[in-house]
Amino acid sequence: MKIFAISDLHIAQNADKSMELFGGNWIGYLDKIKSDWTARVSPEDIVLVSGDISWAMTLEEAVKDIYTLKDLPGKKVFIKGNHDYWWNGIGRIRAAMPENFYALQNDSVKFGNTVICGSRGWCVPGSPEFSEHDEKIYLRETERFRLSLKSAATLRQEGDKLIAMVHYPPFTPRREDTAFTRIFEEYGVDVAVYGHLHGSFLKVDRFAVKNGIKYYLTSCDMTDNKLTEIEL
Repeated sequence: MKIFAISDLHIAQNADKSMELFGGNWIGYLDKIKSDWTARVSPEDIVLVSGDISWAMTLEEAVKDIYTLKDLPGKKVFIKGNHDYWWNGIGRIRAAMPENFYALQNDSVKFGNTVICGSRGWCVPGSPEFSEHDEKIYLRETERFRLSLKSAATLRQEGDKLIAMVHYPPFTPRREDTAFTRIFEEYGVDVAVYGHLHGSFLKVDRFAVKNGIKYYLTSCDMTDNKLTEIEL
């Protein structure tokens, strides 16, 4: 079983939201993602999608976008991103998902000896977009992540690996500590995958190790519209 990750697909089957406005990497990007996905992923593999899945505003519209991924191989695990406005009511979302699609919200799932948990996260103190108005949400999202990690702890057995999915970068641009990185370390996370960042002008590393945890940036335009294979 291999594990891959990608994020920020921004699918828009029924919305006027062309991503091509944001640069050349977005031209035909979904076709490129699907081609790479089909070539590399087997049915027993897992693909993690860390938010910003669909531009839809309602679940009914989002389901049409999600179903464009239905015939791609592997088990698909999703979390909410800041643009997933349709994500409301986890029970309804899970009931609408195709087979082998898993939506995480303050909880976890286990495949073999790998436990996966996730939550949206939020911008962190020290990031350019953080303001005093974000402090309350940041603290709330930290507690939501604690729920996800507590859930993972009930599934995890000795020798199991733990992956945390988060949409926002969990640390500052200088990779300074935050409530998210501290809680990851507290619960023994092995790998964290995140997205949200876009643009060829950004000078960010796609892979980093901080205090023993591997961090992967998987925004599709930052990975040349290819899946990132996760090394545990």
